[in-house]
Amino acid sequence: MNTEISNNDTNKNDRPIMIWLFAVCAMIFVMVIVGGVTRLTESGLSMVNWKPISGIIPPMNAAEWQAEFEAYRQYPEYQKVNAGMSLDEFKQIFFWEYFHRVLGRLIGLVFFIPFMYFLIRKQIKSELKPKLWLMFFLGGLQGLIGWWMVKSGLVDHPDVSHYRLTVHLGLAVLIYLYVFWVALGLMKERSTTLRRPYDQLARWVVILIFVQILLGGLVAGLGAGFVHNTWPMMDESIIPSGLFDMAPWYMNLTENIMTVQFNHRLLAYVITGLGISLWFKLYHHEQKAIGYAAHLFLAALSAQVVLGILTLIYVIPIPLAAAHQGGSVVLLSASLIVLHRLRL
Repeated sequence: MNTEISNNDTNKNDRPIMIWLFAVCAMIFVMVIVGGVTRLTESGLSMVNWKPISGIIPPMNAAEWQAEFEAYRQYPEYQKVNAGMSLDEFKQIFFWEYFHRVLGRLIGLVFFIPFMYFLIRKQIKSELKPKLWLMFFLGGLQGLIGWWMVKSGLVDHPDVSHYRLTVHLGLAVLIYLYVFWVALGLMKERSTTLRRPYDQLARWVVILIFVQILLGGLVAGLGAGFVHNTWPMMDESIIPSGLFDMAPWYMNLTENIMTVQFNHRLLAYVITGLGISLWFKLYHHEQKAIGYAAHLFLAALSAQVVLGILTLIYVIPIPLAAAHQGGSVVLLSASLIVLHRLRL
């Protein structure tokens, strides 16, 4: 009996898989925002143990809450930063880290269970299977990296490594990008030969937005958004002094708070310029779908620029900062839609 999926069945089977992958993307999007709020509320070190299975059950009574609190009190964040914190205050920071971890497990289940169902029903095209297995592997890796990040803060210096934070954020966004792109491909397969004009420009915009998100991770990890809170000037200068005060010079790119924020600003200008150029070239395209995608991208870009400026000048209020982090993923999605449309 031939177990391969026929061409007629492929289109029919692609639709539920596409919907499933977009649903996973939506959950990862929420996860990125919750991760940002967890960082902003300084909640990430409230759970000092990693229990992949039993950790899904929160403290259920006063004794369990006290035990969880006592475990937290053994670590430097309580001793050096939150000494004297009450149990009720602990519960507030515990909530965000707990929610973050449970959401991660839920995403794993929402991916794994339908994946197994589609595999058993033989509804997955042979060329799609390796991509889905890669997504599954990356999701598991992300869980391990999340705990690797948390462990970096359970030491004498009670703050997670900004390098590990950036890796954790970057992998989350990379997984989102990959799942979203594969799901777009299930809507309509892209051409393998035709390359429309501006395809290269759109690709560079996608790459730079991803790099900008990584820079945002460094900004968050170093707390660089809480200083130099003026715009468009920075310390009353376009190019402030002190950008390369550290030695060797390359350490400034990841350790100097001023330089990290300056680079984040500078790349935002580059992306905005390239994005407007891309929109200008595409908005009147003969294919209306490309023009619509360009308008969507410009709207997302404009909103993200405004959110970035407001987040900076109002000194990182949590609602604005969370919206800005979510906006980066929306902008990345819009740029992927443009690129995909150009390659149909």
